[in-house]
Amino acid sequence: MEKMDHPPSYTSPPYPQPQYPYPQPPPTSMPSMPSPPHTVHTIVTGTAFSNESQHMTCPHCHATISTRVDSEANTKTHLIAVLLCLFGCWCCAPCPYCMDSCLVHKHYCPACDAFLGASEN
Repeated sequence: MEKMDHPPSYTSPPYPQPQYPYPQPPPTSMPSMPSPPHTVHTIVTGTAFSNESQHMTCPHCHATISTRVDSEANTKTHLIAVLLCLFGCWCCAPCPYCMDSCLVHKHYCPACDAFLGASEN
């Protein structure tokens, strides 16, 4: 084994120095691929929905309709029922499920069953 008398010089590296600025690679063009089919959910804006059916033109099928309203429980409804149970009013816990102010009212088109919007009172 040979001993080195002094450390190697770092002033002239054994590899070539990079050129600044780096050359830019040529732009690559990706082949255009067809987009996959997707479902579009359109919510009608500008229409103030309430808990009653609305007369309007459906933006999906363009039919003149009177919306179908489905009332459903939401997080607020369940939270009120749990709070009533925690405060000892367990016999009143089903009441929020019967009150319109605790339910969400979802509007659908009766012709094409498209979701049009919701109302929370």
